[in-house]
Amino acid sequence: MAQARLRVTIPDGPWVGDVSREFPDARFQVMTATPTDGAGFALVRITADETDPILDAIDDHETITHSSVMAEDDGMVTVQVEALVPLLQAVAQRAGVPIEMPVEIRDGIARVDVTGDHERVAKFGDALRDVGAEFEVEYVQQRVNPGGSLTERQREVLFEAVDRGYYDVPRECTLTEVAEHVGIAKSTCSEVLQRVERTVVREFVDDLPRRPVDFESPEDDGIERIQ
Repeated sequence: MAQARLRVTIPDGPWVGDVSREFPDARFQVMTATPTDGAGFALVRITADETDPILDAIDDHETITHSSVMAEDDGMVTVQVEALVPLLQAVAQRAGVPIEMPVEIRDGIARVDVTGDHERVAKFGDALRDVGAEFEVEYVQQRVNPGGSLTERQREVLFEAVDRGYYDVPRECTLTEVAEHVGIAKSTCSEVLQRVERTVVREFVDDLPRRPVDFESPEDDGIERIQ
């Protein structure tokens, strides 16, 4: 599975691109977003010295059908918006990849993280080009889920060991103390953690690219990249 980070220049039209360019020093964070037929709902956190002019610009934008302030503090406001032309949501839906939240936008440029198989991630880039959105790829790398096959009991012991500092350097907790907190024998605790370590390491290694790395070349970091 691939994880990619892109810097997407939002074209003219979508409100968040237009408004963020109008207020280039403001920070927009899309916390949640849900696309619907022809429109989209989003919860957006805005950080700026003055937020009232930004809220007025949002309300006045032609693609906004509804907006309401959900929370407000000094220099920060959270607003729920319903808007036409939900560009990034529509592109992600078309490519079949989820966008990881939050998405940060500054001065018309969005930092977008997407996760999926390589074909779908590449399709996301193609879909951006189709709607006229320029983008740069910051990185593409393998995303792993070490521990995905651990049992509930193994997770319990592992979390206890991590939380109490068993894997810290130097260690803050002994194996005996971990076993006591979990309520099992020291020998059982040792066996469980050994199985956990073996599983996690094997899953991690299985997801690494199987190709030689030239350690003398700083450009070869073992990360697969979209060409």
